[in-house]
Amino acid sequence: MDLALLRTFVTVHRAGSFTRAAALLGLSQPAVTSQIRTLERQLGRPLFLRQARGVTPTTIGDELAHKAAPHLDALVEIAETGLDDESSLRTLHLVGPPEFTSERALPALTELTGEDGQGFALRASYGNAEEALEGLSAGHHDLAITTARPRGALLTATPLCDEEHVLVAAPRWAELLGAGKTHRKEVRALESILAAKGAHALEGVPLIEVHESLPFVSRYWASVFDSRPGAPGTVIVPDLRAVLACAAAGAGLAVLPRYLCASALRRGDVVALHEPVVPPLRTYFLAVRTGTLAMPHIARAHEWLLRAADDWR
Repeated sequence: MDLALLRTFVTVHRAGSFTRAAALLGLSQPAVTSQIRTLERQLGRPLFLRQARGVTPTTIGDELAHKAAPHLDALVEIAETGLDDESSLRTLHLVGPPEFTSERALPALTELTGEDGQGFALRASYGNAEEALEGLSAGHHDLAITTARPRGALLTATPLCDEEHVLVAAPRWAELLGAGKTHRKEVRALESILAAKGAHALEGVPLIEVHESLPFVSRYWASVFDSRPGAPGTVIVPDLRAVLACAAAGAGLAVLPRYLCASALRRGDVVALHEPVVPPLRTYFLAVRTGTLAMPHIARAHEWLLRAADDWR
């Protein structure tokens, strides 16, 4: 079986489209279509079902991808690093959400980038769950940190850790909402108000978010108050670290991961306005292409992050 045909097949399988696969391979779409048809004739079975938008693999297509993709990835790794492991480091391509990747994953992984015979070079990029999984499937990344568990047999995911979300604001908002004199009394008073009125007690207070859809606030409101935010965001910024800075400056309320605002809470820059019995959680996953954990540098990074997550908890 021609390895070039298999490479094209795996790329189409990961991309879910002849057009996207052609762009990744630097080929024309007719050339990709022709190669897939040739492989299907050789096997005597259809590998994809053509649809209006992209393609869907058949059962045989999924089985072939599951068997062939890890070996093709290994061949690409050999081609990229060469045979002399002592003279070159393997490169790990990591993708994940900007805040978690910067604050958690990268500080842990940089310990593995030394030239100790087992280290690797590290290349990191940022992306949301959809972008990360799509790039992982297409072969752009080796390891993805994502808040969505991938479907299908092509990608394998392992739970990494849970992220607790906290409703925070500058101390003056606790004073205004709770009408107390000390931070502790303010928060206790506000807890009583929230228990009685729910999210209605927060109506009219400015909201700080990372997107107009209010993903963090909406998730918190639904989980804790069984309601939706009653107003659009007042301050929209593209990064949770900027959300924290705006909250500390008094711009309004924000929902943030506890790991990200823990230091600010200890310093008193912000206060937790509500401590529900069951706080909202979001799970992070470590995702790889099935079979690639056979590669030592990917397996080592994967295991290292799982161990580091024990301390994050």
